[in-house]
Amino acid sequence: MSQSIAAHPDRLLPADPGTRSIARSLLERVQDLPIISPHGHVDAAVIEQNTPFPDPAALLVSPDHYVTRLIHANGVPMDQLLAGTASGPQSREIPQSREIWRQFVQAWPLFEGTASGYWLRTQFNDVFKLEADLGAMPADASYDAIAAKLVEPDFRPRQLFKDFNIEVLATTDDPLDDLASHKALTNDPSFNGRVLPTFRPDAYLNVAHASWSTNVERLIETAGDGATGYAGYIAALENRRRYFVEHGAVSADHGVRTPATLKLDAAEAEALFDRARAGKASAEDRDAFEAHMMYQMARMSVQDGLVMTIHPGSYRNHHGPTFAEFGADTGHDIPFAVNYTEAIRPLLQDFGTAKDFHLVLFTLDETVFSRELAPLAGFYPSVYIGAPWWFLDAPDAMLRFRSAVTETAGFSRSSGFIDDTRAFCSIPARHDASRRIEASFLARLVAEHRVTEDRAHELILDVVDSSPRRVFKL
Repeated sequence: MSQSIAAHPDRLLPADPGTRSIARSLLERVQDLPIISPHGHVDAAVIEQNTPFPDPAALLVSPDHYVTRLIHANGVPMDQLLAGTASGPQSREIPQSREIWRQFVQAWPLFEGTASGYWLRTQFNDVFKLEADLGAMPADASYDAIAAKLVEPDFRPRQLFKDFNIEVLATTDDPLDDLASHKALTNDPSFNGRVLPTFRPDAYLNVAHASWSTNVERLIETAGDGATGYAGYIAALENRRRYFVEHGAVSADHGVRTPATLKLDAAEAEALFDRARAGKASAEDRDAFEAHMMYQMARMSVQDGLVMTIHPGSYRNHHGPTFAEFGADTGHDIPFAVNYTEAIRPLLQDFGTAKDFHLVLFTLDETVFSRELAPLAGFYPSVYIGAPWWFLDAPDAMLRFRSAVTETAGFSRSSGFIDDTRAFCSIPARHDASRRIEASFLARLVAEHRVTEDRAHELILDVVDSSPRRVFKL
């Protein structure tokens, strides 16, 4: 039965008995290490306020675009799947949540073989302790079983943070956020973990963003030190980055359309900025300004020490009608091919060998792993290869990633695992899957006499624990 699949100690390990035995030993070495999560999207207020999670559908279905997109693709209208989110804690059932859960359970067979199905099944078994596989239970019975868990005192976010063995959890935050929840957690002697803010300035750099002009006005007014125009804009970004550093941030994250970078002189940049504020920027102007600002973000990272992470290659909000009715992050962001080698070169010319600059490059286009990212990380001291991300954070894709990058860049040039999730309860399942995949890959190298078993034990410790600490300066 599928319940035994979720609980099976050898899940995701190699099928060959000899290789599997090596993988078991490697996994045992790292299975109980604390979770280091240097990039994710859980709201710090969820941890700080420590109020109950919402009902099962609002926690596990509606906010998870991995889940809703596949059910929608099989004929369920989006308005029957979205009834609230888990972005903030709630203590009551959201209307229509039980019906959404019924739609989800009916669609559960669709998730066989998917990464989402694996993570969810692991959560149902390890976190929620369901007595049977989701598909073998009446929908209302599984809903009620999970809902009962959600109101238990031991199921509050802070207790789960401890039970999940999370040491570091990074959030994703607006540059003008006051970081009140982060400050409260830092100053709370009863909380022993680290919840770190992450500077995410996309809506202030991308001229095409609907709120760019308003955001820029607020930014300059709030943090420009009295300066105006482009000079005030740059000063405000520098000041807000400094504020984040002072409140524990270790990285600045950039969800750009492409990894393009461009070095402009101050007069050229100011002219683009002024045209954009006047509403006269062309599409080429907008692209050039964002590329220039990526160069500026690298310059600032060299100065203030924030690790720079770049997440390109997603065509956001691909279906206009769905975006208009339901907003962003509702399942229709679609990957496209990217070019890193040429696009990132202007930035690397000036900062690729800068002391203590760390640049983590992610991709949704796995063809660039071996062709571009591994060679870049195999030369530039600043460049690290971001873990498989979004559509690629799945068992087979993670194995392909290791195979693609290791022969050129080795193990030392990768970021460590990145869970990149809003789904708090899925964090341990995702990290466990990654550790099993790393054990499987290394076990094959041992079995093929390419790495000694003793060395493999050292490498898996480095990949799981030391790499994220080293790359993100933790």
